[in-house]
Amino acid sequence: MTLGNTQTQAYGEPSYWDNRYTEDPGPFDWYQNYPSLSPLLRLYIHHHHRVLVVGCGNSAFSEEMVDDGYEDVVNIDISSVVIEAMQKKYSNRPHLKYIKMDVRDMSTFETGSFDAVIDKGTLDSLLCGYNSKQNATKMLEEVCRVLKDKGVYMLITYGSPVYRLHLLRDSCSWTIKLHVIEKLPLADSSERQTWDLTSPILFDDGGSLETVIGKNADLHYIYVCTKDNSGR
Repeated sequence: MTLGNTQTQAYGEPSYWDNRYTEDPGPFDWYQNYPSLSPLLRLYIHHHHRVLVVGCGNSAFSEEMVDDGYEDVVNIDISSVVIEAMQKKYSNRPHLKYIKMDVRDMSTFETGSFDAVIDKGTLDSLLCGYNSKQNATKMLEEVCRVLKDKGVYMLITYGSPVYRLHLLRDSCSWTIKLHVIEKLPLADSSERQTWDLTSPILFDDGGSLETVIGKNADLHYIYVCTKDNSGR
């Protein structure tokens, strides 16, 4: 199963993910792993920041963040199966916390309680599921709420600006920077362009990038959205 599949799935339902993690309990990273993204995280998220990873699944991403010096990483997922497994696995790692929670309703967390939110594929999964627009809107409004002013929402997605900017802009007052990274290398990658992950990519108001990256670039898009309440 890939999140690029246009077939509608019950990605917003706990039962879907409980079944998935029961059948496939091995660790898995959506889209990118920590080593590939760490230069960008270090640029925008400091080690002392309180970080929320949404839709954490059984990824090793958060473990590697803590190993790299991050001091407070909170992980949430809608699946009780995966959260119970991760709580057991990391019971001796106080810097890592795992909580069963629906990203569309994070009322357990106080407003403005996180410095950063990291999302690798969670928004994408909701956009592939039932009631996609409604669920995505709820999620983004909650992400905005739990972030401190000047907090950072880092969205790693297959969605280009044409398909993601309007959702982001409608959910919160953000200052948005865009970075790109090649999808995990294939065997035949000798002639592909390598992008500088830490250098933002320019885009126009409509989200067009064609003149910058071309029509057929095989990339993940990373939106670094800084919460800015000054305009509201």
